[in-house]
Amino acid sequence: MKKIIILLMIGFIFLSCAGLKEAIKGFLGISTKILEEKRAEAKVLVLSYDYFTTYHKVLDKLKESGSFVYKKTSDLIAFYLSEEDTTPVGIFFQELEKEKTKLEISSDSSSAKERIFNILSTLK
Repeated sequence: MKKIIILLMIGFIFLSCAGLKEAIKGFLGISTKILEEKRAEAKVLVLSYDYFTTYHKVLDKLKESGSFVYKKTSDLIAFYLSEEDTTPVGIFFQELEKEKTKLEISSDSSSAKERIFNILSTLK
């Protein structure tokens, strides 16, 4: 009986790892879940650069603006507006054509989306 209870407890822990992992990320302030959920409401900007160039131009522009990047993947840059303003913003990248890349600027804050949209619009 004890073995069954122990096995059930271990199974429960492994099944809840995904939720636990996201909870820890949320507690630490590095979760991208809200950015992914708000992606459908993202502001869209299309730049006339290839994917690689766009990605690096965006990173440079974020650095210039004082943003604090906390996660980079091949198709997402997640960051805070600044080290003081920890409003999370995410930029999702999608290659449309060889020289055209779509940016989706996602955040729970409409003013943060607008601010980043305006900053990145200068890359056109």
